[in-house]
Amino acid sequence: MKLLSFRYEGQTLFGPKVKKEDAVWDMLAIADAYDISDFPQTITAGIAQGMDFVEQVRKLAEQARLDENSERFKYEFTEIEWLAPIPRTPKNVLCVGKNYADHAVEMGADAPPEKLMLFTKSPTAIAADEQDLPIHEGVTDSLDYEGELAVVISKTGRNIPKQLAYDYVFGYTIANDVTARDIQTAHGQFFLGKSLDGSCPMGPYIVTKNEIPNAHDLSIVTKVNDEVRQNSNTASMIFKIDELIAEISRFITLEPGDVILTGTPAGVGKGMTPPTFLKKGDTVKVSIEGIGTLVNKFV
Repeated sequence: MKLLSFRYEGQTLFGPKVKKEDAVWDMLAIADAYDISDFPQTITAGIAQGMDFVEQVRKLAEQARLDENSERFKYEFTEIEWLAPIPRTPKNVLCVGKNYADHAVEMGADAPPEKLMLFTKSPTAIAADEQDLPIHEGVTDSLDYEGELAVVISKTGRNIPKQLAYDYVFGYTIANDVTARDIQTAHGQFFLGKSLDGSCPMGPYIVTKNEIPNAHDLSIVTKVNDEVRQNSNTASMIFKIDELIAEISRFITLEPGDVILTGTPAGVGKGMTPPTFLKKGDTVKVSIEGIGTLVNKFV
């Protein structure tokens, strides 16, 4: 199932993509029409119910499809304002650094890291698919892209055993870990250079884990103005998703709606000769097999 969040007439809503249509079901409207009083009112509350929520959504969407007035429950994509699948995460977005060996090398490392490198991005950095993003002139002249697979957590956990890690995964989305390289270097830590407004676009959908049985066999491609810059596969991750969840949860309690960015492959602007950073008017497209394409223009 492909789930998305959106705004319609000022209300923040969510629902699954309508099969074979560029449209979305309004799950709150469906639940209200069929008197489902305990239906989750936010996508994060639904995620906390795991695959039971997915099954409930599936059944209600099918019921709506068969309704003689089914059009009242859905909106065309052209009618809505897209939001990030999780418009606001419970805590900072969790990010893994140098999780692809070729990227570690292009960033100047002598060897790939032996231990997990973790940093965060402020939730105020979250942006949506098709949203125009600021180039932040006057703040940075070294804005870079990093296409990544993102993992959405479904339930609360601490000290999660590696063999149970996927029980805590709800699904997957696409992220662009936009980075101000000069700020990252000058500050000595990653947080400021990673947390500028609009520096964490995600989307367009969360694809539930049942539709992606192997998240470590997905092509990942980033294009800038249709020029391929990154072309890799999630199989190349150094630390796999179950390792990430197990290690992070040793220190941090994971919660429903938390998002883990799993790292980026080689091909970022800083790794080019000469370094080639984003400029006003550039469009970045990050595509991951089985999920879709995240598109943002920098203005």
